[in-house]
Amino acid sequence: MSGAAEFLDRVLGDAATAATGLAVSLGDRLGLYRALAGSGPMTAALLAARTGTHEVYVQEWLHTQVGSGYVLQTRDSAGGRPAYLLPDPHAEVLADSEAPTSGVGIFASLRTLYHVEDRLADCFRTGGGVDWGEYPPQMFRAIARFFRPAYRANIVDKWLPALDGMTRRLESGARVADIGCGVGYSTLLMARAFPRSVFHGYDYHQPSVDHARVIAEDRGLDDRASFRTLAAAGLDAADVGRYDLVTFFNCLHDMGDPLGALEGARRILEPDGAVMLVEPNAEADPARNTHPTGRLFMSLSTALCLPAAVAQRGPLALGNHAGEEALRSLAETAGFTGWRRAAETPRSAVYEIRL
Repeated sequence: MSGAAEFLDRVLGDAATAATGLAVSLGDRLGLYRALAGSGPMTAALLAARTGTHEVYVQEWLHTQVGSGYVLQTRDSAGGRPAYLLPDPHAEVLADSEAPTSGVGIFASLRTLYHVEDRLADCFRTGGGVDWGEYPPQMFRAIARFFRPAYRANIVDKWLPALDGMTRRLESGARVADIGCGVGYSTLLMARAFPRSVFHGYDYHQPSVDHARVIAEDRGLDDRASFRTLAAAGLDAADVGRYDLVTFFNCLHDMGDPLGALEGARRILEPDGAVMLVEPNAEADPARNTHPTGRLFMSLSTALCLPAAVAQRGPLALGNHAGEEALRSLAETAGFTGWRRAAETPRSAVYEIRL
C-alpha cells in the first residue's frame, strides 16, 4: 500500500469516528446506552421496545456500535437471534453520566460546533471571533456536562486538599471567588462541601449566570452561593472585597484578556490566599498532543476556545493548550511570585498560585 493510500485509510478512519459521534449522541439522547447497561445481551427489538424507538433504526444504530467496538454482538439464548451487549466498563463511560469516567457528554456539543462552521470560516478570513452567546444554548450544557464528572470526583476530594492548608480554611469559613463559573457546577460543588464558607461565582455570560442562580436555588445553596455577571478583568477589592481562594476552572484560556483576569484575581486575593488555576493538561507543542485527549483539546480550541476569546476583543487569545510555561509567565506578569503544579489528571492540570 502506498503512503497516500495509507494516509487515506487514516483520514477515512477519522471521518468514520466523526460520523460515529452522531450515533453516540443519539444513543445518549434516546436512552439507548442506559437501557443496555447492566441488562445483559439484548435484541434490537427488545431495546426498541424499552426505549420507545423503532426497531429498524435501533438495529442500524447497533451496527454502528458494533463496528466501533462500543457494543459487542452475541446471540440471544432463547432464539439464537443477534443480540447486543454493552460491557460494564463501556457503560461507565457511555451510560452513567455521574461516573468519574463518563465521557458521553462531549458528543452533545458536536451539532453546535458544526452549526457555527460558516461563522468560523468567516473568522479565518477576517480574524474575528464567535462569542459564547452565538453558540446554541446546548453548547453550555454540553461543556458543563463534559467537565462535571471530573469536577465531582476531584475538586473537593483531591484538588482542594492539594493546596497548602486550604481545606482546613474552607472548613472553618472562607470567602471563595469562582471566576468564569459558567452555569455554576464548580461553585456549587464547593458550596455543598463547605457550608461555613461563602462562594461568589463571576462570569461575563449573562445566560449562564442566570442558569447558575436557578440551580443554586433549586439545590438550596443560594444562602451561601451567589452569582454575578462581571468580567474577570473588572474585579476589584473595593467592589467585591477580598477572598481566601480564587478559582479558575478551565476558563482562563477562553478569556480575551487572561493577563487582566489574573490581575483581577490578584487585586481581590487576601495576602495569604491562593489561586487555583485548572487548565487542560496539554502541551504547547502540538506534536506532544497527538494522544486522544490532546487531539480533542486542540480541535475544541480551533472550533470553540480560540474564537470565543478573540470575540472578546482582548489583547491575547491563548487557545486551550498554551502550556505551563506560558501560563506561569502570565501569572508572574500579573504580580504573583508563587507557582506550583499541585495536582493533575489526564485531562486537567491544577496549579497553585500565591502572592
